[in-house]
Amino acid sequence: MISNLAYVHPDAQIGENVSIGPFTNIEANVKIGANTRIESNVAIMSGSEIGHDCHIFPGAVIGAEPQDLKYKGEDTKAIIGNHTTIRECVTINRGTTDKWETRVGNHTLLMAYTHIGHDCIIGNHCILANSAGISGHVTIDDFAVIEGQVGMGQFVHIGAYAFVAGGSLVRRNVPPFVKAAREPMAFIGVNSIGMKRRGVDEEDIKAAESIYKKLYIHNRTMAKGIEEVISTEPDSAIKKQILEFIKNSQGGVIKSPIN
Repeated sequence: MISNLAYVHPDAQIGENVSIGPFTNIEANVKIGANTRIESNVAIMSGSEIGHDCHIFPGAVIGAEPQDLKYKGEDTKAIIGNHTTIRECVTINRGTTDKWETRVGNHTLLMAYTHIGHDCIIGNHCILANSAGISGHVTIDDFAVIEGQVGMGQFVHIGAYAFVAGGSLVRRNVPPFVKAAREPMAFIGVNSIGMKRRGVDEEDIKAAESIYKKLYIHNRTMAKGIEEVISTEPDSAIKKQILEFIKNSQGGVIKSPIN
């Protein structure tokens, strides 16, 4: 049902069984998938694509122009996956010419007042808690959890299944499967509980724990830790994923709390 107090541009593509509340504004060049529920006072701006079975709460603004002085009106997008929940007053800016889109995955929860900057890529099954501030060009991989009032700098990469504690300032990349906290941000352990909750095999959890002990606890430098992991840890998908993440981390990864 579409409220007669909502404005929907005639060129917007609205799927079957979409609900749109009063005082919501939907511009041209917008696509909304079937069974999505949009509450009152939502702004969905040109270039936005919303998947099916989403729920968008009052005050959210999706697809606003990027807060980037280099942006000159290019035709970019903000793309939201399926089964994703966007709570009150969330803001999601569309992309720039860097990636041409900002993307949020499937089954992801963005809690109230979260901001997703331009050219961010947020994975599937992620949780970003209240007032998380995600700057432009950030990548957050699947199943990551970002607690409330986190401030995340540009170009940061958060690995899969990582957990970032509330109120943290994130200036470096956070490898997959770890818990990160303190100031400056540091490794504080493996996110074993989160991995178990998401159905990760016990063998893989133990492998991650063993690898990160060598990377962050047993050795004084990351380089030495990597050498030990390569020489002593059996080959596995977990080992490959962790080492490739660290190798590809421009700007480096978070430090050990003992360094």
